Amino acid sequence: MDHEHVRDVDPAVADALEGEIERQRDSLQMIASENHVSRAVVDAQGSVLTNKYAEGYPGARYYGGCEYADEVEELAIERATELFGAEHVNVQPHSGTQANQSVYFAMLEPGDKILSLDLNHGGHLSHGHPANFVGQLYEVEQYEVDAGTGYLDYEGLAEHAAEFEPDIIVSGYSAYPREVEWERIQEAADDVGAYHLADIAHITGLVAADVHASPVGVADFVTGSTHKTIRSGRGGIVMCDEEYADDIDSAVFPGGQGGPLMHNVAGKAVGFKEALQPAFEEYAEQTVANAQALGDQLSEHGFSLVSGGTDNHLVLVDLRESHPDTSGGDAEDALEEAGIVLNGNTVPGETRSPFDPSGIRAGTPGLTTRGFDEDDCRTVADLIARVIDAPDDEDVIAEVRDEVATLCEANPLYE
Repeated sequence: MDHEHVRDVDPAVADALEGEIERQRDSLQMIASENHVSRAVVDAQGSVLTNKYAEGYPGARYYGGCEYADEVEELAIERATELFGAEHVNVQPHSGTQANQSVYFAMLEPGDKILSLDLNHGGHLSHGHPANFVGQLYEVEQYEVDAGTGYLDYEGLAEHAAEFEPDIIVSGYSAYPREVEWERIQEAADDVGAYHLADIAHITGLVAADVHASPVGVADFVTGSTHKTIRSGRGGIVMCDEEYADDIDSAVFPGGQGGPLMHNVAGKAVGFKEALQPAFEEYAEQTVANAQALGDQLSEHGFSLVSGGTDNHLVLVDLRESHPDTSGGDAEDALEEAGIVLNGNTVPGETRSPFDPSGIRAGTPGLTTRGFDEDDCRTVADLIARVIDAPDDEDVIAEVRDEVATLCEANPLYE
């Protein structure tokens, strides 16, 4: 990628950008919430639309000169509507968290009740963690996965809802490797007269490709990120039935943010068009197949997988049985030195600090974008096992780093 204009003005930033390209090219990016977007999406996000204020919505802006901004946003909305089948789509949120914020702001009052999954069991900060604004503005209680199976405890969720009587139940997760039964959560919400917000931030692309069941048409509100499995412009999205459209739009603007980032909306539009092509379904299917191959091979090496496997794009590994003296943070550091980038992660029944947890989370969206198949992912699992078995062995780290380089050369990124 060319950064000559940046280099003319700011060589230090140009050096950092080129360093980041090299880092992505020469190592395996396996953070489950990351991906590699196309050059077309990169170009759209770096376009002159960054110059344009477009407060409001297409056809009803508070600034002049918005004809092309309107065109781009309308394209993004039309394509998202086709991808997900939603009645109403808002593509302006700057992030998945702000998408969630818009639903809370539209439908709740401060002090209202939220029931969501515990962070240690795979939930997300924006679902009610006390460090997040949600936990500070609302009364939050949290449900859990079944400690024995690692699967969502739907009966326990329903019982908790009956006792707590929440105003909204949040589903959708950042570290849950199984398909979600949206209808069962909707039933629990209906039983207590609560709204249901399904946050599909991680699985947006899998839902768009019909590889994972969709909550659209089931839950009252569906939010997500647009830069993870769907590989579009960085940001968030909100979907809902038409009856909630005005409330959601007002909560996004002016309720939660000012002018939309129109260059990001352009990236979303381009990425959504890519996701409408037949090849994207193949990509989504391969992403899941790769995660399953990765998980199966890690199991062969004696690693314990939360829930025993995966239905989606990630595996969650509990190190406590196989490697009790190695934390998720230790594993993350050693693997990054070897050229494999993933993250330490809390696991159900966590006994360590969230800053140095007991597990690791590994995703396959980025590997699949590079062209990796199941055999490649089994090889990656072998490399992960070698490093975690000997995290302090410099020779092992160097050998794995060389093998990572070979894999990267065979599956080049941004040639």
